[in-house]
Amino acid sequence: MNEQRNPWQIIDGKEMYDNNWLTVTHYNVINPSGGAGIYGKVHFKNIAIGIVPLDDELNTWLVGQYRFPINKYSWEIPEGGGPLSEDPLAAAQRELLEETGIKAANWRKIQYMHLSNSVSDEECVVYVATGLSYHTSMPEETEQLVVKKIPFDEVYQMVQKGIITDALTVTAVLKTKLLLLENKLAL
Repeated sequence: MNEQRNPWQIIDGKEMYDNNWLTVTHYNVINPSGGAGIYGKVHFKNIAIGIVPLDDELNTWLVGQYRFPINKYSWEIPEGGGPLSEDPLAAAQRELLEETGIKAANWRKIQYMHLSNSVSDEECVVYVATGLSYHTSMPEETEQLVVKKIPFDEVYQMVQKGIITDALTVTAVLKTKLLLLENKLAL
């Protein structure tokens, strides 16, 4: 198998839906086995950003909100999206301030990933933010957020117990825990 060669052949594609955040396209394809098939792709117009803010006592902040697509309340790290043309760090700094009122002196990129590559092209960048200062939050009008400060190890346990299910948060917390265990994360 050649990892560089795309085994999918696109016969045609039709944009089925478009808004400010995403586009959904339906494709008629020839699948890798040579048979006719269909595929749907969700194209995201923003890059997903996640931030694990850590203070000197290893506390972090979670943001709680009701998530429309899953029809459930969700606890997550501060996260949002930034235009593909924007520096992801600038988007992360803005999201952290908007959602929590926190600014950070130190930023470290800890993860790049695709969030659901079987149906979308959404990219994600995760940062750890330290050297925190506290200001007024400025959530967007569509956000009804609850923000809480919590020890990082409690958040890690919430991930381990399946209480936190947001993929971006799970990845960020596990990666942060690994870096802390390996003493590769300076506070």
